[in-house]
Amino acid sequence: MTERAKQGSLLHGRVDWLTIGIALVLTALGWVNLYAAVYDGAGAAFDFGSRYGMQLVWIGVSLAMSLVVMLVDDKYYHILAFPLYIGVLAVMVLTLFVSPEIKGARAWLVLGPVSIQPAEFMKFAASLALARTMSVFGFSLGRLRDFLRVAAILALPIAVMFLQHDVGSAVVYGSFLFMLYREGLNRWIYIVSGIVMTLFFGSFWITDTGLLMLIIAGCTVGAGLTFRSWQGPLVFLASVAFASVAAWLGFVFIGGMDWRYYHILLVTAGASLPVVMALAYARRLRGFGVFIALFIASVAFVSVTDVVFDSLDTHQQKRILDTLGIESDARGWGYNVNQSKIAIGSGGFTGKGWLEGTQTKFNFVPEQSTDFIFCTVGEEWGFVGTVVVLALFCVLIMRLVAMGERAQEPFSRIYCYCVAGVFLLHVLINVGMTIGLVPVIGIPLPFFSYGGSSFLAFTLLLVVAVRLDLGSGDLSQTRL
Repeated sequence: MTERAKQGSLLHGRVDWLTIGIALVLTALGWVNLYAAVYDGAGAAFDFGSRYGMQLVWIGVSLAMSLVVMLVDDKYYHILAFPLYIGVLAVMVLTLFVSPEIKGARAWLVLGPVSIQPAEFMKFAASLALARTMSVFGFSLGRLRDFLRVAAILALPIAVMFLQHDVGSAVVYGSFLFMLYREGLNRWIYIVSGIVMTLFFGSFWITDTGLLMLIIAGCTVGAGLTFRSWQGPLVFLASVAFASVAAWLGFVFIGGMDWRYYHILLVTAGASLPVVMALAYARRLRGFGVFIALFIASVAFVSVTDVVFDSLDTHQQKRILDTLGIESDARGWGYNVNQSKIAIGSGGFTGKGWLEGTQTKFNFVPEQSTDFIFCTVGEEWGFVGTVVVLALFCVLIMRLVAMGERAQEPFSRIYCYCVAGVFLLHVLINVGMTIGLVPVIGIPLPFFSYGGSSFLAFTLLLVVAVRLDLGSGDLSQTRL
């Protein structure tokens, strides 16, 4: 056996037992809290037909699957990356036609007593496909062709998920931005994404006129800081002034129009002169067109925010408004979050004790064994318990990043960063929505929330990362 083969085998390689140990501890804690979440106080005999019984079965299946994964040569993950991606994507498309509607979404394949959610496994398949695509010699995110290939890998499953009305699973794909940043994606994409999010949520709090003033002020300051002279802000403000006058005249001559179309007129009428002025100052103010484009794009985005918001389901709209504090209905759409806050807050510093949670025992918190499993941790184990659980997740994610950094080839590095991003986003959103910081979108907490598909998918994501890490050399190369 060659040295490389020995290093990458389960028997001769150095397995990252710390990462595996943390995952096992989280699994044990997850099952204990799941048992508490469905415990009714009757003290009945152990029931494998209950949720805690079924979860124990899934844990056993995952352990067996983990052993198989660790025994498989890591070269097969390179070979199977695209076939797995295409296969899982095809199954997702199939669910659009054969899946029953469950909680407003067609995202589950029902096979007798078992329901499988293919979208959970797509996170694993997409991670492998991205790693395979981006590890090819000569690949560069700065090259349009390569960038579009990555965008297509992410866009196809997202499109299917929206057709399934499974918004929560689609949001998870934002986690891959973590890996793309590590691999050198242009920082402007992150800046623009941040601006888009700010404008979207800002449109709920601020009037259209106020938001327009903020956009103008932001672009003016940006132009001043970039060019470090009075010319940049002056040219920008002159362009906006002309556009505003043109828009006002258009509004006067075309009466009866809704005021929100002011933004569309602003973009249309004002697009010509800023371009001319930018070209006139091109030699002395290079990059000025960036701020013109940013301004036009920001105003255009705000003008369609209402359209995007209106396209969401009613319960999704209400959850966003409740999270932003614009509307509140503790007995309606905000009931889940309100009860979750009560449960977590009632736990105090050390909690009420295992199986002593009153909010969870009497089912005051809906979905307490799935999306809101974290409230059981808060109520029964208190602040101390939540800190321990979150600390374990933090260490696990840091270990995944360490695996990526010590990887000797790009495939393993990219895959480990994908997995770290997926775990990070799941934890942030799930915990955030149980305490009211994030809208409720139905994302499970890894190793805690009930569900065979999600548990198997998280296990698969993690164990393959550990398997790829076997061929990455000495575990002491990268420390936390």
